[in-house]
Amino acid sequence: MSSLRNAVKRRTHKERSQPAERRKFGLLEKKKDYILRARDFHKKEDALKVLRKKAANRNPDEFYFAMQKQRTNDGVHIANEDLSNKYTQDELHLMKTQDVKYVAMKASMEAKKVEKLRATLHMIGDVPGEDDAMDDDDDEFDARRAFGSGGKKQERIDPKVMKKIEKKRRVAYQELKEREHRAARLKRMALEMAYQKEVSHARGHKRKLKPGKNEEEVLPGLAHLQKPPPVFKWKKERKK
Repeated sequence: MSSLRNAVKRRTHKERSQPAERRKFGLLEKKKDYILRARDFHKKEDALKVLRKKAANRNPDEFYFAMQKQRTNDGVHIANEDLSNKYTQDELHLMKTQDVKYVAMKASMEAKKVEKLRATLHMIGDVPGEDDAMDDDDDEFDARRAFGSGGKKQERIDPKVMKKIEKKRRVAYQELKEREHRAARLKRMALEMAYQKEVSHARGHKRKLKPGKNEEEVLPGLAHLQKPPPVFKWKKERKK
């Protein structure tokens, strides 16, 4: 009979909701909420009991030589992490190589975006905006500038549409300029990281001689954004 009783679907007993006159005191705590709160309280209580027991049984004359290098802040122990010998030279060289490859990849991606944006804008010469027919600060429409100074009349364009087109063009050219600067910086960073990697991994005595020649290795027309990379020269040593 017990199995048959369990097979029959029973009525779901619902807990009463928060009374309207007690809503100002917050949510009504149910039994499941109390169970979670009680378990968390007893867990913390047990942890405190273990800590008090360890403190009571501690030997006051206990000493280790490692205590000389440790320090505390307001009674709280602060672990000293020695990062100087955490990685070997080969591991550091491998990490720097991966960093250089990642930065070079990002520089290549940014350069491709610049070329794609240039092809879309058909940039020729300076950025337009000085000789527009409609100025952002002027609501009047200059028909002579819009239709051209020649005698042949061009097709009339709505001033509002023209203003939107010019605004989009200016935003696109500004994005192109920012991406060019970003591509130049990434390329420069990749070159510097490659130099640092080679210098750190190379053997023998080394010293900086002179800055290198400024070559347009990043993007054509952006020589003013680049700084000449340093040039290193190693003393010749006999291998055998």
